[in-house]
Amino acid sequence: MPKVNVYNILGEQVGEIELNEDIFGIEVNQHVLYEVVKNQLANKRQGTQSTKTRAEVRGGGRKPWRQKGTGRARQGSIRAPHWTGGGVTFAPKPRDYSYKVPKKVKRLAMKSALSSKVLNNEIIVIDELNFGAPKTKEMANLLANLKADKKALIVMDEKNANVIKSANNIPNVQTALVNTLNVYDILNHNSFIITKEAVRKVEEVYA
Repeated sequence: MPKVNVYNILGEQVGEIELNEDIFGIEVNQHVLYEVVKNQLANKRQGTQSTKTRAEVRGGGRKPWRQKGTGRARQGSIRAPHWTGGGVTFAPKPRDYSYKVPKKVKRLAMKSALSSKVLNNEIIVIDELNFGAPKTKEMANLLANLKADKKALIVMDEKNANVIKSANNIPNVQTALVNTLNVYDILNHNSFIITKEAVRKVEEVYA
């Protein structure tokens, strides 16, 4: 079983924790990670882009000049795609980009993402995380004490408004609960900070 150090909010080591090998110690499946991240990004797309085809743009109802005898190329409408102000060929229209991936694939991707953090020494386990009041400075000090990277994801076992508000004003620092954790956020942050209780909850959910 992989072991990692446990730190307090001052950055001092206060112990060790054994991680479940079936969740934090599997072989990382890169293809599954790619598929799930692609799915998440596709599901986030609004799909509201829209441009007009030649049938929808205003004007162009009359043939601009007669078919023959002018010496110019034949034209049927001044709203054809090659005219300025004309319609768009194969114009994009609103559409739904979302699709589903199997639950087993999502589960494997989550385990692969968590294992990759352990493998790359990017996981930081802290014994507890609780601020008396929302203080951005306290959160900045915590990240400095833990020597966390500028892009950090902080995972808690339950909602703590003070912690969330303390992190909101720091660029590239994001908070999440165990039940809102996703593969993209894990991979998109270089430091994965998680409380001891949250580790146990993750192991309960994905065991």
